Amino acid sequence: MYRKSIIVALILVYLVIIAGAVVRMTGSGMGCPDWPKCFGYIIPPTEQSQLDWHANQSYKKGQVIIFEESLRIAKEDFNTSNAFEAKNWNGYDKHDYAVFNPWHTWIEYVNRLFGALAGFAFFVMLGAALFKERNKKRITLSIIAVLLIGFQGWIGATVVYSVLSPVRITIHMVIALVIVALLIYMLYEATEHRLKFKYDASFKTGMLVALVLTLVQIILGTQVRQHVDDTIDNVGYAAKSLWLERPELTFYIHRSFSVIVFLLNAWLFQRNRKKGLGHSSFNWVVLLICLEILTGILMYYLDFPFLSQPLHLVIASVLFGIQYYILLTAFKEKTVHNTTTLV
Repeated sequence: MYRKSIIVALILVYLVIIAGAVVRMTGSGMGCPDWPKCFGYIIPPTEQSQLDWHANQSYKKGQVIIFEESLRIAKEDFNTSNAFEAKNWNGYDKHDYAVFNPWHTWIEYVNRLFGALAGFAFFVMLGAALFKERNKKRITLSIIAVLLIGFQGWIGATVVYSVLSPVRITIHMVIALVIVALLIYMLYEATEHRLKFKYDASFKTGMLVALVLTLVQIILGTQVRQHVDDTIDNVGYAAKSLWLERPELTFYIHRSFSVIVFLLNAWLFQRNRKKGLGHSSFNWVVLLICLEILTGILMYYLDFPFLSQPLHLVIASVLFGIQYYILLTAFKEKTVHNTTTLV
């Protein structure tokens, strides 16, 4: 049950990353301008009329409307008269964003729904560790995981409150990857019959550098995406050919780093193959890097084809997870010199 709960939690975290990538692609980050509810609802509205002020209507405490281009929150349960009375409403003090787009709202809502399901899975995992495993290390790791997912939720709230601050979006993404790494470690630690791999010190060092470079690439990619978002605000979604017409320096660094990442991982792939180190997972690393470069080329030269943006991010996240797993197995085994067989 403990291992299965970790697997479910890991799958849900990746679903959150996928949903977050779609949110970023569609510009739906402010689809729900409040948190944790969405326009004051547990299940968000589907029509503008649900957020309009109406005369002679009952409103519940905490219910949200958009009035004069600002969010208003009902102070208590009451019935409206024929005229709007400001005394019955509080303004929203986190920001002044008050736009309703049903598509954006529901895309963001699905993202939050996956996040809530992931949080529930983490508590199930903690329960399994406490009452099934009763192992101090696994209980401690599960508590850390629950605290991290809670912190991630709080960071997600601050992203909304800041009206999509680029720095907070990047932190949000990095924490998601930290959670992925922790879950992979927990799954590895909870596996009784592990595959044995052979490796040498050079492979171990190269894998560590490769993992760090992948993380740096993801961070740089979020900054490139921020430049795209800023450009979209100026030229609109229809003018895709202009999104990277004048890229910033970050874009060129990100693109140049991809060559270094490819060459390093190609070297590791060859070393893994020739030395017989045993990591079949590295075939996936090479495939994912090729797909990552392909989606990057498609975005730049073919003006962001459909789904190319979220695929670019999701592939990078999966790549990070596999590289971390390979590095983890390397650190957990004894170093082999001259590639002799492990005892």
